[in-house]
Amino acid sequence: MAEELIANENQYVVFRLGREIYGLEISSILEIITMQTITVVPGTEDIIEGIINLRGRVIPVFNLHKKFNLAGDEITRSTRIVVVEVGGNSIGMLVDGVYEVVKITDDIVEKPSHILSDIDKEYLAGVAKLEDKLVILLDLSKVLNRDDAVMLENIG
Repeated sequence: MAEELIANENQYVVFRLGREIYGLEISSILEIITMQTITVVPGTEDIIEGIINLRGRVIPVFNLHKKFNLAGDEITRSTRIVVVEVGGNSIGMLVDGVYEVVKITDDIVEKPSHILSDIDKEYLAGVAKLEDKLVILLDLSKVLNRDDAVMLENIG
């Protein structure tokens, strides 16, 4: 009996930002919550929306629209805060809506191509080719660079 090669499979939370669909590995996500009241912190960077109180913990929240220079960051009924852990810190990220959790195997992921600009590729782990859509897979460690992490630590 011949052994079959099994592609590495990971689970991703799929969400929307503007017109595009993105994915983050589920292992980096602590929870997904509905929109909360965000307290603005004066003097913070533009990408920082402010802070929330999540069961007694102060969590900084940043806006992925502003981070990626995307238009249309209106808060709607679908808006969610995806709480992730980066460097031991809990951080919230605003997204336009969360769809599902999908299993994605390495064999359907294409590495960022030379067609994309360097800025676009900076945050990407790849693009998953699902039957009905393309999912841009984000590399959380690159989405939140060292400067962002330090800035968010000082707020939270």
